Amino acid sequence: MSHCSTGPPGRQVAGPLDGVKVIELAGIGPGPFAAMLLADLGADVVRVDRPGASPLGGDPARDVTNRNKRSVLVDLKSPEGPETVRALAARADILVEGYRPGVMERLGVGPEECMAVNPALVYGRMTGWGQRGPLASRAGHDIGYIATAGALSMIGAPDGQPVFPVNLLGDYAGGSLYLATGVLAALLTARATGRGQVVDAAIVDGTAHLTALFWGMLAEGTWQDARGRNLLDGGCPHYGVYETADGGWMAVGALEPQFYTVFVSLLGLDGTGLPDRADPRNWPALRAVFTARFKSATRERWTAVFEGTDACVAPVLSLREAAGHRHLTGRGTYTEAYGITQPAPAPRFSDTPGTLRLPPAVPGAHTFDVARDWEVPELLKDSR
Repeated sequence: MSHCSTGPPGRQVAGPLDGVKVIELAGIGPGPFAAMLLADLGADVVRVDRPGASPLGGDPARDVTNRNKRSVLVDLKSPEGPETVRALAARADILVEGYRPGVMERLGVGPEECMAVNPALVYGRMTGWGQRGPLASRAGHDIGYIATAGALSMIGAPDGQPVFPVNLLGDYAGGSLYLATGVLAALLTARATGRGQVVDAAIVDGTAHLTALFWGMLAEGTWQDARGRNLLDGGCPHYGVYETADGGWMAVGALEPQFYTVFVSLLGLDGTGLPDRADPRNWPALRAVFTARFKSATRERWTAVFEGTDACVAPVLSLREAAGHRHLTGRGTYTEAYGITQPAPAPRFSDTPGTLRLPPAVPGAHTFDVARDWEVPELLKDSR
């Protein structure tokens, strides 16, 4: 499946970033996802893969985070490798790398070397701890970054262990999305001034930034610095999840009074003398009533009850179930492309929508094409 969008007469564009050239120095986690986002929005992303197997294994032809990219093989430890990457950098708008601080410099492709051949280059650096600080040189993963940033402490039941939301919160929300935002903002400056810059995107910084709302609530005394005792962390009975009779789950977000009224009515609890929800001391009692009520019927039954209402209640769907939901199919939120069910590009643009132009890039598959299109003959030397 392939999608194209039409721009000015006679000119087809791939998305709002059509014409932007990006180098991705192959890594794992948030860097590839950020580069995928840029590629989805039309950028020409060239992934520089290393010879040999991927550190995580798996089939590269099914790695959705490598869609819309082209791949070349470069051995950065060979005599020609750094020169080849610098030749690519000379023709690029953005470079993205996700190695520990100092690694790129030791290989001869750090910001100073790359910006020497292209002063307007935006050099995006994706790390967990950042380029500076006491832990900058240490290894880490999503779970440790969100723990250190304070976010992990907020998720889970008050009497249970913290619950980590796979690696969505740190790697992708606090990492990839901040890196993509940063390099695009820097690109605007570079195009206006001719001067590029380094973007230091640290997962701990992005994750901490995501908690801004709660720091404000802490300051005004409306948030407890303790898990499962607040309005949005599961402490509130009308903002949480409830098990159904068949072991399914329903998500409830009936915060506003008008939605809560609909919620209570459809639960069959209208006029039963429920305690005042505004008083947190009543929350345990309310939760017990809601828990018992949801356990009286299946997820399918409750879904039918709340479907099409403003009660702000939804079934908790699995990934495969989500891809078949009528609203998401109606919007085309998920699509099938190149034999893989996957999320469609987001966000959406009225004139220059993102596209699915290429399947996941197999390492080295596009070396000759990129050498021709980017006019980098060094790629052919390095590939021999």
